[in-house]
Amino acid sequence: MAVHNLNNMSKLKGWFILSGILLGVVALLVYFMPRGSKIGYEYELNKPWRYNSLIATFDFPIKKNQQEIEVARDSAMKGFHPFYVENQQQANSRIMAFRADFLNGKFKDVSVSYLYHIERLLVSVYKSGIIDSEDLAQMAKDLIPGIRVIEGTEAIAHPLSELYSTRSAYEYIVNADTFQFPRKVMARCNVNNYLEPNLTLDSVKTRFALEDINNSVSKTSGMVLSGQRIIDRGEIVTPEKYKILKSFESAETEKKKDSTKEFWLVVSGQFIFVSCVLIAFVWYLKIFRREYLYSPHSIMLLTSLIAIFPIVTYLMVNHNFFNVYMVPYAMVPIFVRIFMDSRTAFMAMISSTVLSSMALRSNYEFLVVQFVAGVTAIYTLKDLTERSQLLRVVLAIVVTSSIVMLGYDFSQGIDYNHLDRSMYIYIAVNGVLLLFAYPLLYLIEKLFGFTSSVTLVELSNTNNTMLRRMSKVAQGTFVHSLQVANLAAEVADKIGAKPQLVRTGALYHDIGKMLNPAFFTENQTGVNPHDDLTEERSAQIIISHVTEGLRLAEKYHLPKVIRDFINTHHGCSQTKYFYIQWKNKHPEEEPDEKLFSYPGPNPFTREQAILMMCDAVEATSRSLKEFTEESITQLVDRIVDGQVSAGCFKECPITFRDIADAKRVLVDSLKTIYHTRIAYPTETQRPENKKETTSRRNLFFGRRSE
Repeated sequence: MAVHNLNNMSKLKGWFILSGILLGVVALLVYFMPRGSKIGYEYELNKPWRYNSLIATFDFPIKKNQQEIEVARDSAMKGFHPFYVENQQQANSRIMAFRADFLNGKFKDVSVSYLYHIERLLVSVYKSGIIDSEDLAQMAKDLIPGIRVIEGTEAIAHPLSELYSTRSAYEYIVNADTFQFPRKVMARCNVNNYLEPNLTLDSVKTRFALEDINNSVSKTSGMVLSGQRIIDRGEIVTPEKYKILKSFESAETEKKKDSTKEFWLVVSGQFIFVSCVLIAFVWYLKIFRREYLYSPHSIMLLTSLIAIFPIVTYLMVNHNFFNVYMVPYAMVPIFVRIFMDSRTAFMAMISSTVLSSMALRSNYEFLVVQFVAGVTAIYTLKDLTERSQLLRVVLAIVVTSSIVMLGYDFSQGIDYNHLDRSMYIYIAVNGVLLLFAYPLLYLIEKLFGFTSSVTLVELSNTNNTMLRRMSKVAQGTFVHSLQVANLAAEVADKIGAKPQLVRTGALYHDIGKMLNPAFFTENQTGVNPHDDLTEERSAQIIISHVTEGLRLAEKYHLPKVIRDFINTHHGCSQTKYFYIQWKNKHPEEEPDEKLFSYPGPNPFTREQAILMMCDAVEATSRSLKEFTEESITQLVDRIVDGQVSAGCFKECPITFRDIADAKRVLVDSLKTIYHTRIAYPTETQRPENKKETTSRRNLFFGRRSE
């Protein structure tokens, strides 16, 4: 009852962890998902429209671009006149100051006629208006035609050409009549001291006038009505169409921002959609791949791979960053196929692609291309054991994706001359990015605790440190491990298990024997150390090769999947030899079975079950006195059937058919290994050649034949 409650608690904890992971992934995807900030289409100026006909769903104005607005504003500014206020009192005071200085004799030896001449010119200049020099220069630069001078309730226009700065007013006065009033004499009158701007800017009225002009400049150039076709498939995105598409995008953004209720409605819909996709994937795991569902590492890997590419797609659409066809979506099925299986890879690929397509409104083409790319990756990749395999997979993906896109474009009526060739460049870039799957394998292994085929191939290299050491200190065990590895790989290939995994596990399953190699039969050369030990002690030394092997595996950082082979290759079985020997010596007593039993656990994968069968069969086959088909078959049946009856395979998903196939492979392989060899005959020496042979031998040793 307590065990049952413990199992229930464990399952409940697993479901809580799974629910937490799924909610986190859903929240993350919904957070990054576009919500009206983009219309979901990727288009470029002067390129064909790649999607179905786009119909306006609401009225919206066609916005001018910034250049058009600037041109219209510049046109409106041609009639703009800033407002100025005249200070008549200041002008009169400066004229009166000149008269007073002249009459007081400040300008000696200057005729009084100069007084009337300069006064008349000062009145004329101030009447036209004097403006600050910088203001006048800026208005000339801005091509402002003139100003308006406020006089009571009216504003009188003054052309810019009639206005003076203090400098231009001075030049005008001293050069007005140089014949009667020479410049030299005029300069002595210091006219510039009596020239000051009498027109000052009315900033309030001028600002209002500028605002009126800006408001009068229309930022739109027409309307698109609801139901009107914006652009059709294959149509070139001309500057005018481009402007309409941008206007549609902007109008939709403003429409979404104006409605809080609609915003939350969209968020709710996105949450429901993402949840349904992920729940469908989890339901698949529950029905077909329950072992992944209850493995936190597997769930974390699957949800991460499914979520990361939709998030990248959402960010690219939100920020209009590159093209989504450059994203290597096929990495999802590649990684899942390498670490798990093809069916799960297919479902993960479908889930990730569907979630990514949510950012693209017209997503049929995207779904088709990515579907074909993913299926190609799954079909062409079985076990990634070398770099050339990935290169072939990527090449196949690029070719098939390009063919599908070409066929889709032709089917939509786009002829060769109007194909968007940049899309095929994006697919090629996608292929280059897919090559990074190889180095990313190492990162995924470290993050999620998986072991790839590449790592297994590296570990199965007999030149690595541990295997090379075993070949020196425990040569018999090393040969035994090689034989078991070959047998196990053949069995795994026959029943559809993982040959490379079981081969690598078999090479390391007995590494614990390196610490006491002489205590194991295959390494003995006539002397048996067990003769001087009790059965209990001998059994413990034999059993310790499992625990010592685990310690060595941790020391050399072997993956967990390999350590599991070391731990389970004897399961919970007994050291039969010493167990039976003890019982024969102590017929009146009951043995302590724990002293003669391996710590276990029993195999829990098909590959571990294969190794247990092959290990026992290969070791026992060495004791056969004759290697006939009948004796080998009896041996295999006796050992494997004994393991089945002992319950060694109750915890692993191996079927009776798999076991029957495994027995047939073992019998055929052992027959090949131990087949009877043909004895080569020795050549009989002919009598007539005996004398000649003797002469040659004597000549070779330096003796003359008689």
